[in-house]
Amino acid sequence: CGSFHIIQFNQIKHQIMHYVTDKPVEATLPPHCTLLLIVDPISTSCRIAQEASKRGHCIGAIWTTTTDTEERDPARYGCASLRYKFELIEGRDWTATNGKEIAVVKSVVNEAARRFNLTIAGCITGSGLPRSSQLADGLAKQMGLSTCTTPTTMIDVRNKFTQQTLLETVGLRSIKQVRGSTLDDEAVANFLDGEKYPLVIKLDEIGIQGGKIKLCHSKQEAIDHFRYLLQVIASSSNRTGAQVICQEFLRGVQVMVDNVSHNSKHKTCMVWRYDKRPANGERHVNFGMIPMESETHEAALAIPYVRQCLNAMGMKNGPSHAKCIVTVDGPVLIELNFRAHGGDGSWCHLARALTDGYSQVEASVDALLDPTAFQLLPDAPLGPFNAHGLQVHLVSHSAGEVSSMPGFQVMKHLPSFVSLSTDVTVGSTVDYTTSLSTSPGVCVLINKDESKLNKDLGLLRYLEEINALFDYKTKVESLARPTAASYSKQQKRNSRVDDMEKPSLVRIYSNDPKLTRQGMLMKRMTTIDASKEVVVVVDPYSTGCLVVNEIRSRGYQVIACWTLGFSEEMKTHTPGAAGEMKYFAEVDEQEDLADTVKAIYEAAGKLRVVACIAGGEAGVDCADEVSERMNLRTNGTHVANRRDKKIQQELIRDAGMRSVRQAAGSKWEHVVEFLQTEHYPVVLKPTDSAGSDGVKLCHNIEEAKQHFHHLFEVEAVNGGFNTEVLCQEFLRGKEYVVDQVSRDGIHKTMMFWVYDKRPANNSAFVYFGMVPVDPNSMEAKILIPYARGVLDVLAVKNGPSHAEVILTPTGPCLVEMNVRAHGGDGNWRSLARGLTGGYSQVEVTVDSYLDKKQFSITPNLPPTPFRASGQEVILVSYSRGRVIGTPGYDIIRDLQSFVYMETGIKVGSFVERTVDLLTGIGSVILMHEDESVLNADISRVREMELNNDLFEFERSGAMLTNASQRHLSEIIVGDDF
Repeated sequence: CGSFHIIQFNQIKHQIMHYVTDKPVEATLPPHCTLLLIVDPISTSCRIAQEASKRGHCIGAIWTTTTDTEERDPARYGCASLRYKFELIEGRDWTATNGKEIAVVKSVVNEAARRFNLTIAGCITGSGLPRSSQLADGLAKQMGLSTCTTPTTMIDVRNKFTQQTLLETVGLRSIKQVRGSTLDDEAVANFLDGEKYPLVIKLDEIGIQGGKIKLCHSKQEAIDHFRYLLQVIASSSNRTGAQVICQEFLRGVQVMVDNVSHNSKHKTCMVWRYDKRPANGERHVNFGMIPMESETHEAALAIPYVRQCLNAMGMKNGPSHAKCIVTVDGPVLIELNFRAHGGDGSWCHLARALTDGYSQVEASVDALLDPTAFQLLPDAPLGPFNAHGLQVHLVSHSAGEVSSMPGFQVMKHLPSFVSLSTDVTVGSTVDYTTSLSTSPGVCVLINKDESKLNKDLGLLRYLEEINALFDYKTKVESLARPTAASYSKQQKRNSRVDDMEKPSLVRIYSNDPKLTRQGMLMKRMTTIDASKEVVVVVDPYSTGCLVVNEIRSRGYQVIACWTLGFSEEMKTHTPGAAGEMKYFAEVDEQEDLADTVKAIYEAAGKLRVVACIAGGEAGVDCADEVSERMNLRTNGTHVANRRDKKIQQELIRDAGMRSVRQAAGSKWEHVVEFLQTEHYPVVLKPTDSAGSDGVKLCHNIEEAKQHFHHLFEVEAVNGGFNTEVLCQEFLRGKEYVVDQVSRDGIHKTMMFWVYDKRPANNSAFVYFGMVPVDPNSMEAKILIPYARGVLDVLAVKNGPSHAEVILTPTGPCLVEMNVRAHGGDGNWRSLARGLTGGYSQVEVTVDSYLDKKQFSITPNLPPTPFRASGQEVILVSYSRGRVIGTPGYDIIRDLQSFVYMETGIKVGSFVERTVDLLTGIGSVILMHEDESVLNADISRVREMELNNDLFEFERSGAMLTNASQRHLSEIIVGDDF
């Protein structure tokens, strides 16, 4: 048997293939009449059973009620070829009564052995759980076999608290700890009060479902988790004597030491180190397990220390798996498991390749069944290793329902690939990896050439970073930019469009008056006696409030006209820069236009009404009707429904301009021909959708049909139900914004922007900002004339407009034209003033209605070059959780270029990863005379986002132990091994 371990690296393929074949194991040695008993052979113990079977030994499985039917299938652990000689199942073949369990099981086992004429050579635990371990040791003792621990040991050395007590007794470094079954326990209370945080709170019994180990960063968090674990104990059927442990948190390098013992002689099979890094908002995500040569600093300290721990606990025979932290003061045991290293033994291939062809699996069989071979094993793995390799824990930076796994196919063709263990298949749901339980799989890489290994590892990590491991079934993708509404996190699906912006925002302003007031023009009154004149503003909210204040600053009075159905809450939604709104009077739109005009005249009294302006999207139609009826400056109503997105596209198409290919209808038959011939993806939305309400990017006709019918089943954001669905081509290209103001058909461009959209968090279109574009650029020379042409087609002759246009490979194409000022609470106003040297769309909007001379001298385009450098930075979250602090706000506020920040996130808010406008977390206006300062500040903000430093989150807890890979059921093996 000693020669079995002399396996060269290029022979490993033969060994690994045993784990994927469905044929019964063929013994590699002559058959024996010996029987190895394993109590609950799950995870790696299946591989031990398989190795013993290959050597000609028979395996008897004894199953307790701590395992279920699924766990008893060897194929689950990559051992489909394993066949048991017999299986004895508690409740079917034996029942424990009156404390005579061991005697009953012994009788049943002896009968089975006699039936097959077998000699029992050993008995071990397969799971390491207390019930399994006690039964295995009890049987071994009564049968005169070697036991795992010293027979005279009367205490439960598998108990985590007991382990630390034993170490302290023999003078070995141990963890400071207390345990109890109530928070009223004086020792527990004193420990939680006096010990330095963070602390580890966990159960002292393994095998109790739901008993998570948690790293608690405050006393309250520790108390909460303590109480949670008490509830877990109370609801567990395996709760006898279970208590909660409170321990100090050890800082250092976490290593695992795998040993096998025979008659108290301990041999180390491998030492491993966890590769833990921040990811997805968690600071300690496991990226893998790295083998360590015995001569390395940490291994050289841990190996003798762990052997002392084994002696202290009476470990005599069989495999063990120790976890410890190598601190600055030396190694400290976390826990010692009297079983083989878990993880379903997926690490075995790696261990064999690094050593002379053996792992803890082979060594365990040697110790149990071939002592001579065990003596030939080295005391610890000899260095240097025969190859380079590691176990890679896959990390997902995205989430969704899997439609395919292209990354797995790439992975299988890597030169270093050996195996992949995963339970992800088509239809599985993958989540962001924040712990071992959310890892989508484990991959083993091995190569004799370290540079090739590193290259393959780099490619694998790159696949993770670009979310190329999986393709997901498509979902609703918002094509609208985040707004103040989305930052407030208060949207309701049944609210109308006017409710989309709500006053629950945090606004932070620069203390530098040069930035917030840069270039502000001091306006004179524009008539001899403006105080006798009044302006009607319809639905003044968001940027409309700034327009109102600009009008009032010139001496005019303002009447607010609220349209039918406009919410009371929205009437109070004012930008922070607007302050408290004051109106000369407020009137409500009436059912009849004449009655509305009459109400306005009555409110104005002796004042002369000189203009009627839309204060927001909801007020455009009413403002056009009222201004036309009152013979004021107007866009009129002869172009019906100019706000309708479908009609806008039809009008510009008829005028010979590039428009979106589209079809609309109230029945599937109305649009099916378009959807059968149009290139995918396509956009589906209600014809009168507000923002991104109901907008979906559909990638095939089945998905389009499903969403088409769905839109008629759900209530629209503006109330009521959708009556028509618009299907449009998906425009590819950068999206630009053209903000203009018109008077008598003369259009002047106030600012030209481009949206900074990039992939993030597995979403293709995440808004990162809005960047001003030089009006002399090639893009501006193409898009500005196009936008002005659209205004002419829609007969927009007066007032502000906000156009969104995509520059496609075939030219500019309108997304939508909004006949009102740029929204977003006018947060961009100070930036626009700084760039132009003193004016923005707000001031010029008032000029267009009330100051002909001033409008006439306003430049046709913004100045070039700009007077400063700046942009709107839309904040992106790469993590999720409950916010307990906002340290990033203070850093942003202290940036040299900081002007303004608006966010709905504060202490107590729950942040999601940013994928659309509903998960936006805020925006920041940055501006500075020195472009290099601006770029440095933008980089600092982006760095904080990537490092998850904007917020402090409530700790969700950290798993400090290695979870079993039992859920990773599929084993894929490389062709080259």
